[in-house]
Amino acid sequence: MTEVSSLTGRLLVATPALADPNFDRAVVLVLDHDDEGSLGVVLNRPTPVGVGDILEGWAGLAGEPGVVFQGGPVSLDSALGVGVIPGEEETPSGGAPRTGSRDPLGFRRVHGAIGLVDLETPPELLAAALGSLRIFAGYAGWGPGQLEDELADGAWYVVESEPGDVSSPVPERLWRAVLRRQRSELAMVATYPDDPSLN
Repeated sequence: MTEVSSLTGRLLVATPALADPNFDRAVVLVLDHDDEGSLGVVLNRPTPVGVGDILEGWAGLAGEPGVVFQGGPVSLDSALGVGVIPGEEETPSGGAPRTGSRDPLGFRRVHGAIGLVDLETPPELLAAALGSLRIFAGYAGWGPGQLEDELADGAWYVVESEPGDVSSPVPERLWRAVLRRQRSELAMVATYPDDPSLN
């Protein structure tokens, strides 16, 4: 079995066989994965609610579309900020991972340039550093071993994330785009019809 923490920062891409309507064609960014469970956000579920309608101070920093995304079926009444601070990698060349000492107040690096934004922090403290920001209502959560069981059942493809995935301007195309960029047979899955019965 692979090391448990290796899923943090990666994408879970729903397979066409995944039957749960909460995750139909979902692309989930894993923010935390350890022996106590997993937490992530669905990157491709925009809502009609504008960021300014609930978090006015953050509206100017949220990328297009400037709406709140449904991060998953858990805690829909809570908001979670995921941002990208470009230019700094998690591990400098030839060295150990950075400890985060260069990260601005209110930003906790998760993987590479991607991190969590503390929405209680005054937005102006992060404005200059943030390359992109997305606000999520709720999250996707799995108990201990639950995600591993779903992976064993073939419910998810696990692929590498790219910082641009967090702020895709056309989130409804993200499922196909992520699969299409894979250098394997997964690229063919991107052509899978929305409704196989119409094929």
